[in-house]
Amino acid sequence: MKIIVVGDFCPGARVAEMFEKGDFESVLGEVKPIVSETDYSIVNFECPVCYGDEKPIDKCGPNLQCGESGIQAVKWAGFNCVTLANNHFLDFGARGVANTLKACKATGIDTVGGGKNLGEASRTLYKEINGERLAIINCCEHEFSIATDSMAGSNPLNPIQQFYAISEARQKADYVLVIVHGGHEHFQLPSHRMQETYRFFIDAGADAVVNHHQHCYSGYEVYREKPIFYGLGNFCFDKSRKMAGTWYDGLLCEIVLSSGAVSYKLHPYTQCHKGATISLLPPNAFDHSLEKLNQAIGSKEKLNEEIARYYSVRKGGMSAVFEPIQNRFILAAQKRGWLPPFISHKQRLKILDYLFCESHRDIFMWPDSHAGQIE
Repeated sequence: MKIIVVGDFCPGARVAEMFEKGDFESVLGEVKPIVSETDYSIVNFECPVCYGDEKPIDKCGPNLQCGESGIQAVKWAGFNCVTLANNHFLDFGARGVANTLKACKATGIDTVGGGKNLGEASRTLYKEINGERLAIINCCEHEFSIATDSMAGSNPLNPIQQFYAISEARQKADYVLVIVHGGHEHFQLPSHRMQETYRFFIDAGADAVVNHHQHCYSGYEVYREKPIFYGLGNFCFDKSRKMAGTWYDGLLCEIVLSSGAVSYKLHPYTQCHKGATISLLPPNAFDHSLEKLNQAIGSKEKLNEEIARYYSVRKGGMSAVFEPIQNRFILAAQKRGWLPPFISHKQRLKILDYLFCESHRDIFMWPDSHAGQIE
């Protein structure tokens, strides 16, 4: 069976206007043949469907949304399934979640990784394809979208729970695909935690692991004869302002599962750069960049060096949010209610994000002594 997995889809700015007019061809026409000719195709739907009266949740970062035309565009392009485990699925609360699930069902699009509660969100999707059974498990790192037993949202990254899900799927299906939404935004390499976790998923029985979220493509590796793709980049994510160059580049990940073996092919493209469209590039367009990324992924020392360089830049700016002025006199005054808190509500939300999200914690847990050094 041949499967296509692509990264973040959020029809905003120019793309939103075109979709609302029913113009899907101009944006997606060039990739539609590749998507449609596969046996099963999957896209990360990075925003809930909204109709205008939904309220955004309280969080740090943007609250993303799209109209129902976003789902219609996905269907038009030939996608069979949307992954909903991402950090924006709950941006407009339970109503946004319900709208999205309803729109997908009405359009005949499968969903995985999101639901009205944790039980639904964590459910493995099983599909019969060409006489074989595929299991899809979808989860995301912890930010403001996570489902609970009583609250809608996305399936959280939890290696213990994913181990049980993979083990069960291994018994029920011929192939197991794990799709994760996580990593450092705008950084083209995985953290050590990501690599360790995704390799563990292969050890647990997954046939392939695919990651997205960083808004840039990353490299990949073959571990125990099974591929791990550490980042696909944006699939269709238009912005009204100019973004970093890597924002516009991405990879369609084609995975072929046959007789217990796994092979793959990557299709490079640019998206929403000079125009609101996705344009395929020559097959070797990113070969030089991917080779460098793969070399770092395959070498603990090289990966350590690149991570240390990135963390040394990010850590200083992120740490500022934890540094209000404090001494025993101020603490005593605040305890008695004589002074207001120095940390604003917005700052508290950012602190929560830094504490809960695995990739943010990776930065803070990295020893300062590692900055610029190789273990």
